[in-house]
Amino acid sequence: MPNTVLIGAQWGDEGKGKVVDVLARDADVVVRYQGGSNAGHTLEIGSERFVLHLVPSGVLYPEKLCIIGNGVVVDPLELKSEIEALMARGISLEGRFWVSDRAHAVLPYHRRQDAAREQRARPGQRLGTTQRGIGPAYADKAHRTGLRMGEFCRPGWEAKVQMRAEESGCIDGAEMVATLREAAAFLAPFIGDTTARLHEEWRRGRTILFEGAQGTMLDVDHGTYPFVTSSNATAGGASTGTGLPPRAIERVVGVIKCYTTRVGEGPFPTELKDETGDLLRRRGREFGATTGRPRRCGWFDAVVARYAAAVNGVDYWALTKLDVLDECETIRVCVAYECDGRRLDRVPADAETLARCQPVYEEFPGWKTCTSGVRQYEDLPRPARAYVDVLCRLTGVPLGLLSVGPDRASTFRLAI
Repeated sequence: MPNTVLIGAQWGDEGKGKVVDVLARDADVVVRYQGGSNAGHTLEIGSERFVLHLVPSGVLYPEKLCIIGNGVVVDPLELKSEIEALMARGISLEGRFWVSDRAHAVLPYHRRQDAAREQRARPGQRLGTTQRGIGPAYADKAHRTGLRMGEFCRPGWEAKVQMRAEESGCIDGAEMVATLREAAAFLAPFIGDTTARLHEEWRRGRTILFEGAQGTMLDVDHGTYPFVTSSNATAGGASTGTGLPPRAIERVVGVIKCYTTRVGEGPFPTELKDETGDLLRRRGREFGATTGRPRRCGWFDAVVARYAAAVNGVDYWALTKLDVLDECETIRVCVAYECDGRRLDRVPADAETLARCQPVYEEFPGWKTCTSGVRQYEDLPRPARAYVDVLCRLTGVPLGLLSVGPDRASTFRLAI
């Protein structure tokens, strides 16, 4: 397998964790390159269900090297809890899991700042964040006042943490040090120079899978700003978030649902606030892995998908949740927008303009047949295959992988 970046091509929650789990079979290294514990990847292996927030999804393969890169912001308390939960289920991370010493830490006061900002925001200005402290941690990084994970491996980190806490004005410094002391000692053996380690693996010809979080439309530069996350969730973030050069990346796989969802506030042209939206939510189990919030659901947006394909240079689609549409008599696909009397074939940069956009739909017949037991593409109902072909044609990207259910067996690889 070539070195591959796996990105979300919508507003996140596309099923990236599951696709990472499938592709990780052929990878030697799985590295997470951006985001924080505001992302959740859900994996179903047989009768077991795993929800990961920081640890790369490849951890479920015992021989894989898993790395949290410098572009991630790491909550030490969350990470300790996640590692302990994995160990309790018999999954060892010793000698195969590393956290970049350059990754910035999410501290308890970041959470308080995040929650306070959402509470102060006027109606219409709330971002709908997870309130996990991700934005404030990235803000401190940009302000050059953040604390990096490598600090926890050196004497004197307590004084730096206490100073940051007191500067924040929202938490007692001694209290925060006491809260972090156990986690710092627990995580110290896992923290190191992951950039050097990744370059070593690359020189040895080892295959690297770059695991992104969130989705293209939540990218801080290319998403529906300001209703976005605080990092680069697009393919370009894989290089800056790991320290490997762009030429180390050989392929981009975009993960995309057969319909569209988003969590939080912001424009969503194909959103369905009716029984069909409820059907998609129920059948797709569309509730956030991190917060449990119900996701907003809508028809497939080919305008968004084309944009994501262009921004990321997507080589193949990993198309998920086809089975969710099994009960639909007719399926609609947004092929363009209408806004202020004009037809738009591109996603406007301005969120206010996007909020005024009305979808232009084309309709396709459903298949009214259960597909969740299908294990080969050729065995899908003819209308289901026709629908998949339409999505690939409208977006200009070939199909590489298709999923018709939540477990490993329901995902079959085609071109990747």
